[in-house]
Amino acid sequence: MIVKREKLNLWERLYGPAIVDGFKVTLRHFFFGKTVTMQYPEEKWTVPEGYRGAPYLVKDPEGRTKCVSCQLCEFVCPPKAIRITPPGPVVDTTTGNVEKRPKEFEIDMLRCIFCGYCQEVCPEEAIFLMKDYSLTGQSRAEMVYDKEKLLALGGVHQDKIWKWKNK
Repeated sequence: MIVKREKLNLWERLYGPAIVDGFKVTLRHFFFGKTVTMQYPEEKWTVPEGYRGAPYLVKDPEGRTKCVSCQLCEFVCPPKAIRITPPGPVVDTTTGNVEKRPKEFEIDMLRCIFCGYCQEVCPEEAIFLMKDYSLTGQSRAEMVYDKEKLLALGGVHQDKIWKWKNK
């Protein structure tokens, strides 16, 4: 199929009018447009409801790790950003009615896609997505968060029901 194109007239072939029209648009936005630039360190972005940020581990009100090393979050993670090394059975009876705790718990924040599957699948509500959006590091190794860093950033989660309360 052949498409017949009309010949351009002299005005349409000149680049000058198109350049002038472009400058008009630019100047109109420059002088009369609203400011959309945010001065980041001084101004913070308002996080909307339902925002999925970085996943962190939380502690119970007594300061114990809520994670029982079930490894469901590791299995459900699409980019395989979570790695859990479970230890043997817990022999310490002061930690409540917990059979095992994670020996190592790491999340590679560079691989994490902030999907929220880990939070949804956790039966103990030990992992939550926080509302932070500024994750920085000087190297790749700094962006792999270990258990201590995840617990420090996650803080304490105030539950209404204490499942592992000592009897």
